[in-house]
Amino acid sequence: MSFRHYPLTMKRIIFYVLPIISGIILFACGQNYVPKPTGYFRIDLPEHTYRTFDTTFPYTFEIGRITTIEHDKFSPEEPYWINIVYPKFKGRIHLSYKKVDNNLNQYLDDAFKMANKHIPKANSIKQRVINTPEHHVYGLIYDITGSETASAYQFFLTDSLHHFVRGALYFSVTPNNDSLQPVIEFIKKDVEHMIETFKWTNK
Repeated sequence: MSFRHYPLTMKRIIFYVLPIISGIILFACGQNYVPKPTGYFRIDLPEHTYRTFDTTFPYTFEIGRITTIEHDKFSPEEPYWINIVYPKFKGRIHLSYKKVDNNLNQYLDDAFKMANKHIPKANSIKQRVINTPEHHVYGLIYDITGSETASAYQFFLTDSLHHFVRGALYFSVTPNNDSLQPVIEFIKKDVEHMIETFKWTNK
């Protein structure tokens, strides 16, 4: 048997290759495309270690060693307003202090309104009561969930007679609490430790 050799022309290439390409395309189109879930950068979190914030302020507590304390530069008339700053995470816990003088209800209403401002972008707001009678510390924690809420954690503390402190967690980045969730949980643990060790320095 003899074999004839034909020149490999462009037409023959198209004749043999085109059905294969067409089959691959049809097979691929029949597959369901599943987009990859959004990925986030890994965040390395340090161990929780604490130091005491103890000055001439009317309150004291223990806070994470990785933080720095800054006076609130936007309220220079308020000497006891501070920011507990997490430089590595671009986050801060803002603390404001007010002396109570028969106006506790006003401060309670303000704290309630500030927490509820986040309702439009929140999935839920969970409340937890703070009750530490041995230190005369009472209050409420607002745990706010939602990927675009500006503050995921707020609280207030009072002795009901003389002192009132409100705290709120903020980040200096565009809100995306899904990616920030590990950091939020880390800072929440620090805040809970702060509340557990919180004391008034004068009655």
